[in-house]
Amino acid sequence: MNMIKAFPLFLAIATTCDAFTVTNTKAHVSMGKTTISTSSQLDALLSIELEKPLGIVLEEVEENSAKGVKVEELSDAGSAYASEYRDQLTGLKVAQVGETDVTNMAFDDVMNCIINAPSPVNISFEVPDEPAAPQFDIGAVVQIKVIQEGNADKIINGKVGENLRKTLLDNKVELYRGLKKKLGNCGGGGQCTFCAVDFAESEGWEVRMDYENQKLPKAPTARLACQNNIQGPATIRIQ
Repeated sequence: MNMIKAFPLFLAIATTCDAFTVTNTKAHVSMGKTTISTSSQLDALLSIELEKPLGIVLEEVEENSAKGVKVEELSDAGSAYASEYRDQLTGLKVAQVGETDVTNMAFDDVMNCIINAPSPVNISFEVPDEPAAPQFDIGAVVQIKVIQEGNADKIINGKVGENLRKTLLDNKVELYRGLKKKLGNCGGGGQCTFCAVDFAESEGWEVRMDYENQKLPKAPTARLACQNNIQGPATIRIQ
């Protein structure tokens, strides 16, 4: 944020919140009395009612874009730090200020919502879903069934946590068929897509990565063997 934008924002916030500094699209509330009210977590939102000053340092989710703000850090002099959720707030995106959805607002607009909100102010934060616990322990031996045209079906043992590409190659599976794949593969760098295998069945595997969605848009059930560690048993097809 340039100085032309920061200066009037500083005045407005300082008038409302005792002490509030703004630098480079970051806002920092500090000092003042603290009162904590009840809090609740609903539908992946953490909603907290806090007295001003909040003691929250905010920054843009994406620089120079109206995509909301997230918590950079907390000041130990603010009400957010005194709340029972202080260890959870850093990194969370602000979803609502009162009843206002701020997820797609510019930094200054979010700050204005906070400044203009009466104290105590209700602020809601987006809470990411907890990753599902793995079904198979690291090191557990699972079976990978390999189907490949021209070869008999092959069942190999792999260990959860080990790289799928390495496991296939170590078990003499012909992952790279043809001269083009043999000479042109990237060696496990995730660039050539020649190690893509189609998952016919699987158990305990998470959905594939966004990177694989980009690299393999026409093969929704395929995965890059080099980019995946074994997560459970599976039946795969290799061209």
